[in-house]
Amino acid sequence: MTTNKKKIFITQTMAQGGRALLRERDDIELIEFPNLISAADFEALLKAHAPVHGVALGATRFGETELEAAKDMKVVTRIGVGFDAVDVPALSRRQIPLMVVGVANSPSVAEQALFMMLTLAKRANELHALVKDGQWSRRLGKLPYDLYGKTVLIIGFGRIGTRTAKRCLAMEMSVLVYDPYKSAEEIRSAGCEAVGDLDAALPRADFVSIHCPKAPETVGMFNAARLKRMKPSAYLINTARGGIIDEVALYDALTSGQLAGAGLDVFAQEPPPVPNALFELPNVIIAPHVAGVTWEAVDRMSEQTARNILSALDGAPIRQNVINQDVLSCPEEEDTSGQSAS
Repeated sequence: MTTNKKKIFITQTMAQGGRALLRERDDIELIEFPNLISAADFEALLKAHAPVHGVALGATRFGETELEAAKDMKVVTRIGVGFDAVDVPALSRRQIPLMVVGVANSPSVAEQALFMMLTLAKRANELHALVKDGQWSRRLGKLPYDLYGKTVLIIGFGRIGTRTAKRCLAMEMSVLVYDPYKSAEEIRSAGCEAVGDLDAALPRADFVSIHCPKAPETVGMFNAARLKRMKPSAYLINTARGGIIDEVALYDALTSGQLAGAGLDVFAQEPPPVPNALFELPNVIIAPHVAGVTWEAVDRMSEQTARNILSALDGAPIRQNVINQDVLSCPEEEDTSGQSAS
């Protein structure tokens, strides 16, 4: 019997909740692939199963070559919110939506940003080592700092930046926000202070937390000149994307006393090369790009990815989750029915 099932590629890391939503449909066939598959192997896999109608991506790159191999792609989704590994113009030329998970992982990333601020300010690693190494008598030489009363500068006021701001306000911090795409009124209504000049705002901040996308205008945003504008007592946190901070300049700032410390969940090259001089510094904490990958976030992201795929296949993609809005047929009121809870 002839089947009209739509073939959907899903990474093996997709959680069961999302798989279950897709399997409920008898018109869909799921095909698994490894999250870190090579470009050549991924192309071959797509060709072997063509036509392929949808894909749920983890870290796998996707562009012209993959579209050609798939033959009849209808929707490309990310089990996440970043899309720098996807050739968006290539999708737009074919009127294929690129969809992300909206707010599904933003609480998790905001928590990680706050965790890194606290870990650095409270000198958690250093104090842990003092006790473990029998250096109790040296504890008063490693006094921690409070977040209370400090000023944080948040770069980017989207889904994650807004949530980070809420958590910082709860810590009784003053919150500055730099986001040229948000109105000052929107930022003020959230209890924060809008700043239009990043360079002028940096000397005011005790903490800087990056939550903007990686784009041509943000690559290298925190270069040597910008780092020099920060207080020597300030901490820099990046849970957004690697490449926004110049890592060589950051190392120089941290070792010269220009900057107190840094928390990094993302790197210019991932995985980063080791050994790495930056990672040996006592005032640096690092994580392997997992800020938005908690158990709960994985469940939320997988389920939202499944809803995104189904909405696109049914001809009504969830509009607020579409990155390339130019592929949508006409402006309509946003449908929030399929949006994951924040």
